[in-house]
Amino acid sequence: MNDTVRLAKRVAALVPCSRREAEQYIEGGWVRVDGAVVEQPQFRVADQKVEIDARASTDPLEAVTFVLHKPEGMPYREAQRLLVPAQRAPGDPSGIRTVKRHFAQLEPLVWLPTPASGLAVFSQDRRIVRKLTEDALHLEQELVVEVAGDIAPGGLALLCHGLAFEGRPLPPAKASWQSEKRLRLALKGISPAQVPWMCEQVGLRVTALRRIRLGRVPLAGVGPSQWRYLQPGERF
Repeated sequence: MNDTVRLAKRVAALVPCSRREAEQYIEGGWVRVDGAVVEQPQFRVADQKVEIDARASTDPLEAVTFVLHKPEGMPYREAQRLLVPAQRAPGDPSGIRTVKRHFAQLEPLVWLPTPASGLAVFSQDRRIVRKLTEDALHLEQELVVEVAGDIAPGGLALLCHGLAFEGRPLPPAKASWQSEKRLRLALKGISPAQVPWMCEQVGLRVTALRRIRLGRVPLAGVGPSQWRYLQPGERF
């Protein structure tokens, strides 16, 4: 260890630049040690080959937001452990480079019940956190609901408007059949956790529930347990 130095010191000498700038290069994922990316400025090196990417920049990393396909039966917060580079959706169109700091200080937003699957959101972007917290009731959520049983006469219209939960009328919703046992619901101001109760009121039992859209952001192209970045310019 007496012959080793911090990676930040080696990079500062190679560029040359200040120690802080060297740390920014490293934390930005621009530095390789013997061909492998190292993102810890305190990493110690001896005679290893240290390279700085020609595209390296000291610009601060942008805060990111993840769109995850949560599997059914997994608690929402536990689903955060799926946010690892290996689970990135192959078709992610964002073009964002993955770095370790993207996976720090994430907040789970717009909860899904444990039995449900589909679109989950984790973000470190304060603007997204604020919007999905303050405006959650105004965001439309689109759900695909697998059901069993026979719907009561007029049940579809009742799902759209007329149900009262704990004495309070539910906001209007949009409901349509996709197939004999599959409903499509679009909800505002109604939690996905209330959907099984809604279906029970019209003679149906929910067997599976999946969120496929939140506001203007779709789940399309993200397989179960996979994630993608929210694209620059994409809005909920």
